This record gives sequence, C-alpha cells and structure tokens, in this order.
Amino acid sequence: MLENVDTSILVVVGLAVLGLILLLVLLVKRYMKVGPNEAMIISGAFTAGVPKVVHGGGTFVWPGIQKAEILSLEVITIDVRTPEVYTEKGVPIIVDGIAQIKVHATDQAIRTAAEQFLGRGRNEIMNVAKQTLEGHLRAILGQMDVEDIYKNRDMFAQKVQETSATDFAKMGLQIVSFTLRDIKDNEGYLDALGKPRLALVKRDAVVAQAEADRDAVIKSAQAKQAGETERYQQETKIAEANRNYNVKLAEYQMGINERKAEADLAYDLSKYKKAQQVKKEEVQVEVIEKEQQVIVQEKEIARKEKELDATVNKPADARRYAVQVQADAERYKIEAEARGRAEAAKAQGFAEAEVIQATGLAEAGATKARGLARADVIRAQGLAEAEAMAKKAESWKEYNQAAITQMFVDVLPELAKAITEPLSKMDKIVVVNTGGDNAGMSKITGDVANIIAQLPPVVEALSGVNLGDMIKRIPGLGGEAKKST
Repeated sequence: MLENVDTSILVVVGLAVLGLILLLVLLVKRYMKVGPNEAMIISGAFTAGVPKVVHGGGTFVWPGIQKAEILSLEVITIDVRTPEVYTEKGVPIIVDGIAQIKVHATDQAIRTAAEQFLGRGRNEIMNVAKQTLEGHLRAILGQMDVEDIYKNRDMFAQKVQETSATDFAKMGLQIVSFTLRDIKDNEGYLDALGKPRLALVKRDAVVAQAEADRDAVIKSAQAKQAGETERYQQETKIAEANRNYNVKLAEYQMGINERKAEADLAYDLSKYKKAQQVKKEEVQVEVIEKEQQVIVQEKEIARKEKELDATVNKPADARRYAVQVQADAERYKIEAEARGRAEAAKAQGFAEAEVIQATGLAEAGATKARGLARADVIRAQGLAEAEAMAKKAESWKEYNQAAITQMFVDVLPELAKAITEPLSKMDKIVVVNTGGDNAGMSKITGDVANIIAQLPPVVEALSGVNLGDMIKRIPGLGGEAKKST
C-alpha cells in the first residue's frame, strides 16, 4: 500500500516537473529579441490599440493573441537620376545623385513606417523613396541656376535634404545623406562654363613653366659660374704649386746672392694673389648683382602690371561707364529738345498757316480792289484817249493848208536842231574846200538842208508811209493840190 502511494506521488511530481519544463520551454520560445538594426512591432492583446515597438532588445509575445513583425532599420541606398530638367534660366540638365535613407529610430517614426511599409519589403520602400526624392529634385532644379548647382554642390544637396525631410518624416523615414555625383547637359553649357577656368589654369601652367625654365637657366648659369670659379681656383693652386717648385729650384740654383730677387718675386706673387682675389670677388659680386637685377625686374614687372590695372584698366572702365551715362543723358536731352522743338514748330506752323491764310485773303482782296481800280483807271484813260483821238480827227478835218504848212514850218527848226546837235558838241571843225562856190559855213548849211530834204524818203523807207500821199489824203488839201496841178 505504501509503495503504491509513493509511486503516485512520484508520477504527480514528474508530471508537474515535466509541465514546468514545457512551460519554461514555451516561455523561452515566445521571448523574441531583435538587434540594433531592427525593430519589432507587436500588435494584438495587451497593446491598447497602439502597436508596441521594441528596438534593440527583447520581449515576451503571447502566443495566439499577439503578433510580432520585424522592420529593418538598416540604411537603404538609392540611385537618383533625373531626365532633362529645365533650370530657372531654361538650361536643360541631367542630375545624377545617390541618397542614403532609413527608418527613423524613434518609436513614433517606426510606428509610422510600419503603417506604410510593414510587409511590403525593401524594394517597395526604395521605390517610394526614390520617386519622392526625384520629384523634389526636379522642383529644386527648376528654382536654381546651373552655376549655383555646379559651384555649390553641398548647398544643393543640403537643400534637397531639407526640402524632402517633411515628406519622408510623414512616412517614418529620414535621409541620412544625399550626394550629387554628376551634372550633365546635352547642349554643351557646362563645357562652356569650364572653358574660361581651363584657359586660366593653362595660362597659369604656362607661366609656371616659364618661371621654372627661367629659374633653371639662372641656376644653371650659377652652377656654371661656380664650376668656372672652382676650375680657376684649382688652376691657380696648380700654378702656385708649379711656381713654388720653380722658386725652390731657383733658390737652390741661385744661392744667397739671389735672395733679394726671391724677395722681389715674393712681393710680385703677393700682388698677383691680391689681384686674383679681387678678381674672384668681383666675379662673385657681379653674379650677385645679376641675381638681384633679375629679382628687381620681376618685382618691377609685377608692379607695372598692378599700376597698369590701377591707372589704365579701372579708370578706363570708370570713364567708359561715365561716358555711357553721359551719352544716355545727352541722348535723352536731345530727344526731349527735339520733341519740344517739334511741338513748337508744329504750333508755330499752324499759327503761320493761319497768318498766311489771313494775309493771303487780305492781299487777294486788296489785289482785287487794286485791279478793279486800275481797270477803271485804264478804262477811263482809254475813253479819254479815244475821245481825244476823235477830237483830234475832227480837228484834222478842219485843218487847212495854211495850218498844215505852219506845222511843217514849226517842225523844221526842231529837225534842223536835232541834225546839227552833234555838230554843237565838236570843239573844232575843219572844212576842206576842194573848189567851187559852196565854201565854209554855207557848205555845212547846205548839207543840213539836204539831210532835211532826204527825211521823207527815209521815213517812207523805214515805215512805208509816203508823206506826200498822206498830205494829199487830208481833206481840203488834196482837192487844192489837184486844182493846182
């Protein structure tokens, strides 16, 4: 009986221990852990509707009533490349960049990212982030110049991060870094921007090469000069050794009597040494002076370049600007004066036209009045002359022979006076008598009478009027003439 009780107790204890072990095993299996690069989102019972986030640690997950999912917090690399996008000034460029993104390591950001991407996979996160980043990149490119993007890449990358941060935060993501790898354009705009800088670098390289060549030539000359100096010194030493040998040989040969000559020779040698030393020092001084001259010339060239820039280029720019401003002002003044003169001339032209019109009307009226008056005068004169002619004709009818004869007699002295008038202007008249009775003044008087007698034929020849016939047609004279005949 006792043995049966002990067996039952052992069975119960064994079962209890086994159950405890199974419970421990189950608890151990349901205790889930995540590393620092992951986040575990627990949803279900005991969460009060808010997913529990475990980051870099572990927790117990109740089987059947709770669900645990893993969200990676690792960095995701995205290659961002835009098509041709027009910048602010209308230059189409292509931008190639690389971005590093990840889920933000805060509980709220992890919950937001879990709502957006949990269960969708890494590629889905990359695709959404890439499209968002490319959209912001296009918008920023449209607001900047190519020069600003090209020169300030860090500023551009920072602006992309700042602009995209809000949208990425709404998805629980953050941009760890953004780097602009390359900027291209198919129109050659960037190459044109780089050409001035390339030309400047090439110019500096040519200048540096020229300076290096100059320094090499100077150092080569210095080395050559030093070699020549050393050679002269060695030759001098050899000459001195030869001289000493010859001197000693001469000392042995000449003896005591030649001591004085030896002393003179030593004095000459001393002078020669001093001359050689002075010559060597002069050569060294000349080399140093040449080096100093080269340095001074270089400094003078730099000074002249600065002086040229300060005294010619900048004043020329200032004068050009002043001349341009003055020319604009002068042009505006001339245009204003021309407009004023045109308006004044127009007004004056209207006024002069009105004056001329009024003057013309007045002159026309006056001319018309004068013409009418002159016509009346001419008509009156004509009537008077006609009446006078009629009266004269009637009076001619009443003229008798005695009256006409008296008229001719009255006219004859006038004719004689007109004929002899040229003779009255002569200082002296010489009459040459070739014989005959008519001599002296009687000759002149006869000539005058002959001239008067020739007047009727002359009048008839010039005018076609026969004075004799005309006299015959006068009433009263013609009949008497017929009777007399």
